[in-house]
Amino acid sequence: MQHSRSESYAAAGVDITAGYKAVELMKAHIARTRNEGCLDDVGGFGGCFGLPVAGMEEPVLVSGTDGCGTKVKLAILMDKHDTIGIDAVAMCVNDIICCGAKPLFFLDYIACGKNVPEKIAEIVSGVAEGCVQSGAALIGGETAEHPGLMPVEDYDLAGFAVGIVDKKKMVDNKRMKAGDVVIGLASTGIHSNGFSLCRKVFDIDNNNPDLYVAKEELGGKTIAEALLVPTRIYVKSVLALLEQVDVKGISHITGGGFYENIPRSIPDGLGAKIDKSAVKVLPIFDLIAKAGNVPERDMFNTYNMGVGMSIVVPADQVEKAIEILEANGETAYVIGEIIESDEKVIL
Repeated sequence: MQHSRSESYAAAGVDITAGYKAVELMKAHIARTRNEGCLDDVGGFGGCFGLPVAGMEEPVLVSGTDGCGTKVKLAILMDKHDTIGIDAVAMCVNDIICCGAKPLFFLDYIACGKNVPEKIAEIVSGVAEGCVQSGAALIGGETAEHPGLMPVEDYDLAGFAVGIVDKKKMVDNKRMKAGDVVIGLASTGIHSNGFSLCRKVFDIDNNNPDLYVAKEELGGKTIAEALLVPTRIYVKSVLALLEQVDVKGISHITGGGFYENIPRSIPDGLGAKIDKSAVKVLPIFDLIAKAGNVPERDMFNTYNMGVGMSIVVPADQVEKAIEILEANGETAYVIGEIIESDEKVIL
């Protein structure tokens, strides 16, 4: 491709050689994600993957797609691009694990005002890290240069993941009943949701200097650093749990917080009674509520509040479940119980 260059296209704002250089720079990161299903190297027109269906009676593919929202704006302001890709992967793989599916592969899409190969490679390094954390292979993607559509320094990042599960092992909430227990898995912070409210509360769009002042309550981090902490990926710990515990429901707590996400794993006639006093709210959420005068209900209806995932298990398996989750690096604790109710979440 050394002879591929269009001076006319470059004059219009698109340097296709920058795309080739970006691919070369990201190949080392992509190589870290290869798993047993990978069939070829990145660079073709399609990413090829061999399905590992041995031993499965009825393999089911589960897919998820998402982006990082306006968290990207903060990454751009801080000129730190090596973690935002973890968020892109997390938002997809944390969704498909709710069905019990093991992630197989991931593809990303980066739209940018100007393709700066080093920046693109930095973004992809985060995507690769997210794939490593979840066991997914990064088998392809797309970088699109959009001069005139977005400022040269801007970009957006999205992607999708595909996973697999034997149908008989899919998480099935039809077996959920009153008396089952809700376990919360601790989040690392904001994750990738509610950033439009964060931008307003902390005046991020105007690059508020207070963003860069270290806060004792944040463990010495600045607000900007605390907000940019990447989304936790729960895949490997949940897969370990599914092997040994009767999991009846899983919710990835994203935009919409407790009120919108927990109900998605609960069947009609039942509700989750959440003990608010049990939720270990992270300091960053207290700062948001105070700085923006945000009511408590709005906080629980926008953010994860320190709980990035909820899991429903039988009461007699709670201790075992928490033991497995903690052995796999999670902070896990009981946050509520399942009750007979027409109201899906009681806080």
